[in-house]
Amino acid sequence: MTPLLHVAHLRMVFDGLVAVDDASFDISAGQIKALIGPNGAGKTTLLNVISGLLTPTSGQVALADKPIHGLPPHRVAALGIARTFQNVELFPAMTVLEHVMVGRHLRSRSGFFAAALRLPGMRREERQIHLDAERYLAQVGLSAHADDLARDLPFGKQRLLEIARALATEPKLLLLDEAASGLSTREKKELVNLIFAIRDIGVTIFLIDHDMDLVMSISDEVVVLDHGEKIAEGTPHAVQNDDRVIAAYLGEEPVHA
Repeated sequence: MTPLLHVAHLRMVFDGLVAVDDASFDISAGQIKALIGPNGAGKTTLLNVISGLLTPTSGQVALADKPIHGLPPHRVAALGIARTFQNVELFPAMTVLEHVMVGRHLRSRSGFFAAALRLPGMRREERQIHLDAERYLAQVGLSAHADDLARDLPFGKQRLLEIARALATEPKLLLLDEAASGLSTREKKELVNLIFAIRDIGVTIFLIDHDMDLVMSISDEVVVLDHGEKIAEGTPHAVQNDDRVIAAYLGEEPVHA
């Protein structure tokens, strides 16, 4: 079966510094897959390549057999990849609802002139975008904050808003970059439940996180990078007991069952 995402021999070099070195892996539709590794391992760089923010030095990225490496971010998003960021990226002067409507506009059909002239079709579409945005806010538990300014939300809810905005683009693949960072224990549990709910509606998830308890409890498979090189891939149990992972990332002696 063709994987949803295929990464082959990916290499990313910045001024002679190798950030990602010959990384290859697949993500199957319906999976929750994680990418872990020490700080500076190249994890966010890899996500930036997949989402179109960076063009790889060499290698390939394909979504459902369609090459996407080198495409600009808006083209990658239109094909079905959405993402959140390690540092929350919001428009502070916009309301919570407006943020999600921005994401929803990716799937709008009305052109520039219809929007400028406020034609009936455009007005109907705007009403539908408003309704859709409300639905995505409800999905992440932010309905009560629809009219609040994004900058006034607590940090944990800002993380949820980023996820709602990403979901509004109707992604096939959702990339989560450190979504649990800065969250309380309760908020992390809510995030885990949300991730499972997103997977259950048919969205495949690829996540980076430093919370190993979270990663190992929800992931079907884990990819491990060290200095840009993939050193392991497999089930959470297999990765936790891989000698190279223990040496490079966990910093402990291997435990053999």
